[in-house]
Amino acid sequence: MTETTPDDLSLPLPLAEVFTIGFSFEWDDETETARGCDFEPYEAFEAPARTAEWYRLWTGNPEVDGSEFRFFGSTGAGDYAGFWLVRPGAPIIDQPVVYLGSEGQRGIVARDLGDLLWLFAAGYGPAEAVEGLGSILEPNDAFRAIAERHAPGRELPVERIVSAAQAEFPRFSEYIDAQCR
Repeated sequence: MTETTPDDLSLPLPLAEVFTIGFSFEWDDETETARGCDFEPYEAFEAPARTAEWYRLWTGNPEVDGSEFRFFGSTGAGDYAGFWLVRPGAPIIDQPVVYLGSEGQRGIVARDLGDLLWLFAAGYGPAEAVEGLGSILEPNDAFRAIAERHAPGRELPVERIVSAAQAEFPRFSEYIDAQCR
């Protein structure tokens, strides 16, 4: 697979398959609990101009454009999730997945698309993987079938997936901080 260019906004096939199935999320005002994964996937990667506009607002820095990210979804609160293009020459599916929250939260979610597929299979979205958020999460058999097909033999507990990704990129938060004004 070739690396996605700004002109090519097509999602990798495994991600498109997951997004075709979709996510379910319910909020219970009475108990103040959530069920499911708060994630709204895009049909394609966000256009670079839109990413630049959002990233400049999010960082408060008019000199950055967020071109090192390919966002593929958000939450109802406006949190973003996408690939961080930090591995030179690596295909997009081999890039780490990040989460940037609407209130400045941020974190590494997965080392690559394969790990992300297993997070989805466990019922987690990018926000839940980084923040925990106290949702009642249930494994998803349809997502599991996709993960088994595209990332066979890579299933790990969610905590290990997230901690391995964070260990590989321990300075992500500092990187973001350096861009904020």
